[in-house]
Amino acid sequence: MSSCRALLCGRCLLLTRRAPPSSSCLRPRRVSTRPSGFRPERVAVVTKTTRYEFEQQRYRYTGVNEDELRELLALKGSSYNGLLQRHNIHSENVEHVVESLRNEGIDVRVVKRRDYDEETVRWADAIISAGGDGTMLLAASKVLDKSKPVIGVNTDPERSEGHLCLPVRYTHSFPEALHKLYRGEFRWQWRQRIRLFLEGTGINLTPVDLHEQQLSLEQHSKAHSAGGHQEQTSATISGPHLLPIRALNEVFIGESLSSRASYYEISVDDGPWEKQKSSGLNVCTGTGSKAW
Repeated sequence: MSSCRALLCGRCLLLTRRAPPSSSCLRPRRVSTRPSGFRPERVAVVTKTTRYEFEQQRYRYTGVNEDELRELLALKGSSYNGLLQRHNIHSENVEHVVESLRNEGIDVRVVKRRDYDEETVRWADAIISAGGDGTMLLAASKVLDKSKPVIGVNTDPERSEGHLCLPVRYTHSFPEALHKLYRGEFRWQWRQRIRLFLEGTGINLTPVDLHEQQLSLEQHSKAHSAGGHQEQTSATISGPHLLPIRALNEVFIGESLSSRASYYEISVDDGPWEKQKSSGLNVCTGTGSKAW
């Protein structure tokens, strides 16, 4: 068994949302700027994994060709042509964004969401998420510096809401958005995020990203059976351990195997501790509460 205490704290994030005709500009650090604008020198473009790419990755080690993939998708009620079409639309819009940046002399690094890490964030002056709101949440989660902007571009506006992204017209005319950034014809939008501290025993020393993992029941059982060893190594940790992420939408606290009930004690604002049993605990930011 393991036990831990979670402490939730607020934090701000700098985002761009819309570009009015004229407004003031909050100047971020570590970037070169014109008098009233924002001009990054290095930009990381984080792209989503399309459903077509996901299905390819699932079967890539089995030697499945495109015709066989088409048949497998048909058995699941999915359209191969439809998935390929959405993938091509996304890829074309990503290429449009990247080409627009490079035409302005900006150094660009394109990374898939599974390869997006802290080193990429440190390298870039700004982060552009190329996908939908899910990609935006992932891109923002690893940006610890509140003065580094995260800009969302909806690469499939016909199928994705893109509430956190720039207006849809900039998906196909990204140079216009860049020029407005240069001239300062935009405003920064600050959003609250959540920092998470863990304190106790049985805590993984190295955080694990679950969004790219699909564990079977047997794998979950092995992970939990190894908890005793993890508890011994993590028991030496003193004080709260700050996780290297910031939650823009929400923090879910519960079992890694979602079918299991969660047993926990909760205290709010240093109040009395209460025992609870539920499917988990969801703590939302102002941004995340609008999604519910």
